[in-house]
Formats: sequence, C-alpha cells, structure tokens
Amino acid sequence: MVLMATRTRFSQLFQASLNQKTLKTLGRSRHESISQRHFSSASAAAKEAEAVVGSRGVGLEIFGLKDYTDYRRALYGEITHKALLVDAVGTLLVPSQPMAQIYREIGEKYGVEYSEAEILTRFRRAYEQPWGRSRLRYVNDGRPFWQFIVSSSTGCSDSQYFEELYNYYTTEKAWHLCDPEAEKVFKALRKSGVKLAVVSNFDTRLRPVLRALNCDHWFDAVAVSAEVAAEKPNPTIFIKACELLGVKPEDAVHVGDDRRNDVWGARDAGCDAWLWGSDVHSFKEIAQRIGVQRQRAANPRADVGASSSQPSNHQVEVDASSSQLPTQVW
Repeated sequence: MVLMATRTRFSQLFQASLNQKTLKTLGRSRHESISQRHFSSASAAAKEAEAVVGSRGVGLEIFGLKDYTDYRRALYGEITHKALLVDAVGTLLVPSQPMAQIYREIGEKYGVEYSEAEILTRFRRAYEQPWGRSRLRYVNDGRPFWQFIVSSSTGCSDSQYFEELYNYYTTEKAWHLCDPEAEKVFKALRKSGVKLAVVSNFDTRLRPVLRALNCDHWFDAVAVSAEVAAEKPNPTIFIKACELLGVKPEDAVHVGDDRRNDVWGARDAGCDAWLWGSDVHSFKEIAQRIGVQRQRAANPRADVGASSSQPSNHQVEVDASSSQLPTQVW
C-alpha cells in the first residue's frame, strides 16, 4: 500500500510540475488571469515535486522521510536491500605491506635496485597503459599481465623473481582484512536474509586468497573478472553477481572504494551503490543502513552491536604515501 501511495503521489506531483511549465509558455496574453490562478497552486506543488524527484541525497519531506535510506525503507520495508556486493581490494582486504616495499625487498636478491618511490611510479605508469593482448587485464591466472607489470616496475624480468612475488600474493601474510568486525557483521546480515557476494577485478587467485584469510565461507557467491570475462565498471560483472545470488540488480547494493569502477559501474547495472570511505566507513555502518541493526536492536546479544549508533573506526586506512599500494593491486 505504501508503494502504491508513493507512486501515485509521484505522478500527481510530476503532473503538477508539468502543468506549471506548460502555463509558463502561454505568455501574458488572454491566459494571464488563468495562469495566475494555476501558478499559485502549481508552484507549491512543483517545489514539493522537486523534493521528491531530486537526487538520492534529497529527502522525501512530504512523506516525513529524511534521506534515501528512509525512502527505500518506506518502499521495501525495514531491510532495504536483499543483497550486499562487496569489492575485494581496498574494501574487504588490503595488502599487509606496501606494494613497492615488497617488490623491492623480494627483488633485492635478484638485482632490483630501484627505490620504492621509483617502483611505485613505474608501476602506475605500466598499469595505466592499454593492455594490448586482451580487452581484459586479468585472464585466468593473469600471469602474462603481471609479468609485464613486474618487469616494467622493477626492470627485472627474472622468472624466479616473478614466481616468488606472484606466489607471495596468494598467501595469508600478504593480506589482512580492512575491518576486524567484518565476520560478525556478515553473519548478522546473512541471518537477516541478506545475501553476500564479492565483486572484484582480480585473477583466479582471489578464491585462494579468500580461503587463506578464512573468509571465503562468509559469502554466497564470488564474481571475479577473470572468470566472468568482464571488469568493473562494466555492468556485466555486477549483473552476473546478482544472477549468482538470485536477486534483481535493483535489490542489491554494492560497496567499493573506487567511484568509477564501483559506484558508477554498479549504478549502470541497476544496483544501488555506496562509496567506501565516503558514504560508509565500516561494515557495521553498512548493516545499519541496510536495516539489520534496526531489526536486531531488541536483542542485546545481536551479532551487530546496538549499543552505539556510530560506525566502527577500526577499519584499516590505506596509506597514501608514495611507497604505498596504488588503488589497483594484484
């Protein structure tokens, strides 16, 4: 009933706005007296409509709704989304050590002489170049692409160096989770019926990495670009993730740290999207926005704590110094 009433009100307000624009085109001729009568009521309706059909950040004041989350709650109920899609690197997990530091430390015995700053600069330059062998960077295990990146970044094409570096990034010691509360929050989400998936531009090592971190069982599905044959921001990878979960894109929200790849890409696919580090800062905050904490607040032993309305600040910040990892990493 709320959904029908909301849509009906949208129509009424939109039509009022159109009527105002039409009347403006009639000029100040013989319709002036009619126009004045209509404008007084249409103007108020147009302002009301503007609040309704504005950006997602604009509240639906006429319904007593303060923000887009309240709007979704009014339409879909207490739980605003049926699925949560999560970016991997930079959102779910981050490297334990700066990329350039690892490249240099492992490379010293193979004759790598570049400083960390030089390696980082060369890495970024190589990564931004078009990858001519395929429209995808990550095909299967991604070895050809990463061999190019490593040799370009360090000036070393030694196959043993590459294999040691490549295998290092499949181990538990190479990564750690951004948010130590992630497991607890994800359990609460799943108990509330919210399905979870990882959506990542990565090669086929992502699944072993998730297993190494003992977090693969947190998710109902994994959509990795090397398997889907589509990289974010291509909407295909988000649509595939939704298919794997058995939900429609409009019922899912994606969270990632890259505005272009994660937010714009997900919205192009029809999903809702939040930018990690800007719109949301922890998985607890994500659960709150979806409505899981509201639903479980009555239970003091709920998996997502209800004692504080503030998001957790325990997540790891990625250092933006010159020696730290770029946004993209293997």
